[in-house]
Amino acid sequence: MAAESTAASTDPHAPGNAGKAPAVEVRGLSFTYPGSGQGVQDIDLAIAPGEMLVCVGPSGCGKTTLLRLIAGFLQPDRGQILLGGKDQAGRPPRERECGIVFQSYALFPTMSVWENVAYPLRVRGVGADERRRRALELLTLTNLAQHADRMPGALSGGQQQRVALARALVFEPRALLLDEPLSALDATTRTIMRAEILRIQRARGIATLMITHDQDEALSMGDRVAVLRDGLMMQFDTPQRLYDAPDNEFVAGFVGRANLFDATVAGDGTLRTPFGAMPAAAIAGAAGVSAGAVLRMMVRPERIEPAASAENGAWSGDRGEAGTGDRGGVPGADPSGTIWPVKIIDDVFHGATRRVTVQVLGAASGGASPEPLVLETARRSPFDRVRIPHDAVRVLSSNAPASTTSSGA
Repeated sequence: MAAESTAASTDPHAPGNAGKAPAVEVRGLSFTYPGSGQGVQDIDLAIAPGEMLVCVGPSGCGKTTLLRLIAGFLQPDRGQILLGGKDQAGRPPRERECGIVFQSYALFPTMSVWENVAYPLRVRGVGADERRRRALELLTLTNLAQHADRMPGALSGGQQQRVALARALVFEPRALLLDEPLSALDATTRTIMRAEILRIQRARGIATLMITHDQDEALSMGDRVAVLRDGLMMQFDTPQRLYDAPDNEFVAGFVGRANLFDATVAGDGTLRTPFGAMPAAAIAGAAGVSAGAVLRMMVRPERIEPAASAENGAWSGDRGEAGTGDRGGVPGADPSGTIWPVKIIDDVFHGATRRVTVQVLGAASGGASPEPLVLETARRSPFDRVRIPHDAVRVLSSNAPASTTSSGA
């Protein structure tokens, strides 16, 4: 699949790709390893032409099993795998025409860089001159042409990773499968290679499934992200929706950092939290819930706004907003947020930001809150109050798996 010059060829959401059949599609896919009970269950997903789909989850969740099923190394117990709209049932890996980059890269140490890249063409019977021409084309794309005649052992980890990526693309595969390709690299090289992989993937316009355990990689690289747990799809969505509107507590806690707490709906229209009261009507998902119900709540640390006390009780937060300066978390005092006095119990400097743990004073228990709040802020000066914007609070559902394939296609 040669890259085209139009934006539609590389952007899965561009108008030119609207309505196109998925390059990769999985329908009701299930597989269980004999005697273990582990595998994947009823997985549905589709990857558009040119799309980068990242699959993330804890160890043993089934993400690598999913990749191996698509590649043909495992055969499903039930369900379908379609590549280019064609059912792959019973087809071995060599007939599926998927480019694969393994965690270990699996380069041949006795072959030169260009010979490694050209190897898939060699086994397909492509002539020597054409093999070298196409290998050098991919090495140019990956900025490695000057190393074509060197041996893999003379290259850095990041360079070896790019050789493996060039080899996976040289035969113009239907799809690209990346099995934790950055896990063996140091932190700095990993960051650089995230951008490199995306650049190369966009240039070729190829549907890609990338497996990772790193949430930052998933959010920064994926057009969409699939979150797996115990072989089940917990959510399949765009990175922003996954982060801002997680379907359940597992996704909220696994993708990014989150303050998670229970809130009881009171008869007076308030939510009773460990930190104090909040207005139920102002929280999406809490309005109209029956009194006595217990809701699981989430607020991201960076959405909590720190501020110092100001004269006359005026709110003086990071954004210079004005408010009533309510010190008791009384609903309605600030229509867009609830303000609580706090004391800092931990403060960790991270360069651009601080990660601060606080206890709310005068909380529902009458003293300091039994649970801490964690916030992330660029503020350098001291503070003794926090404001929780009501639109930052999310009501979570149970940890049931996702009922749909995606709400963010």
